[in-house]
Amino acid sequence: MITLCGIPLSNYYNKVKLALLEKGIPFSEDYVKTHSHDEAVLSASPLGKVPFIRTPQGALCESQVIADYLEAAYPDTPRLLPADPFEAAKVRELIAFVELHLELVARELYAEAFFGGKVSDGTKQRVARVLPENIAAFKRLAKFGPYLAGDRFTLADCAGWVSLPLVALATKTIYGEDLLAAGGVDWKPYAKLIGERPHAQRVAADRKVDQERLLAAARPAG
Repeated sequence: MITLCGIPLSNYYNKVKLALLEKGIPFSEDYVKTHSHDEAVLSASPLGKVPFIRTPQGALCESQVIADYLEAAYPDTPRLLPADPFEAAKVRELIAFVELHLELVARELYAEAFFGGKVSDGTKQRVARVLPENIAAFKRLAKFGPYLAGDRFTLADCAGWVSLPLVALATKTIYGEDLLAAGGVDWKPYAKLIGERPHAQRVAADRKVDQERLLAAARPAG
């Protein structure tokens, strides 16, 4: 059986978890904090990042590598990539835009937006310059028909549902404006659509439990 390792607060962990659930693949979960220096973790994920999975054949890290493995290793489960090679590549193209050109850029704001830290003015200015251009490019590719790649749920939606709201919330917090919405990406109906899927509801519920646990642990005693 596959073991999914990581934390339910991680959007990339939840991307893989949603794919596993949608495909109906049996798996267990192991809570592993990111950037662990434990040798057992580094032997599976050399940078200590989550998520990673353990399989009977060995470990795999990097969420898209894991997602592609699941598609190849479990062909008799519901497919999350089109059979046509070009259409499958278009789904992966969308994933690259969501993760590399939107989420990874917005991630530079997370320390201040979500974790009580500070981000330099230079970083804020750079993100404010780069992200709108990337959002405009993403808008050219995304179909929202009603799913990111068209009329069927794909791996692009596993990535989009967990990451687009973070981009919107981080920019709203830092700049006072949701840059996704300002760029013409009407992401809220899409997020609601995906969020109504039973497996997405489970992912969201587990994430909420983990978030509440962390908040409780951070409260002063007494």
